[in-house]
Amino acid sequence: MLRSASALSAAAVVAATLADAAPASAETLFKIVTVKDDVTVGLNDAELKEFGGDAGGIAKALAAKGSLTLWQYAVTRKDGESAVAPHAKIGVLAHDSLRVEPYKQPFKVLPHE
Repeated sequence: MLRSASALSAAAVVAATLADAAPASAETLFKIVTVKDDVTVGLNDAELKEFGGDAGGIAKALAAKGSLTLWQYAVTRKDGESAVAPHAKIGVLAHDSLRVEPYKQPFKVLPHE
């Protein structure tokens, strides 16, 4: 039994070390949808935390501030592989019929500045 406890303890230390090794600027993608079109934007962990951590928080920040400056993301080819990369910094204006939703896709997501 003691051996199992030490194995679990060692596994917890390894898991914590791996979690600390994850990049601090991982990008999370969201789709901002309006009646006319949609745009994919990416936020790093710090930006996402600033906006409340989810799509609802981004929508609330947009409604409260009236506009946000975010990085637009688009699919591109890098080193022969498809990836989602920052395309341009854009301004997003609040609107009554605007919706923010999480966006998942199969490609690697590249960080922005």
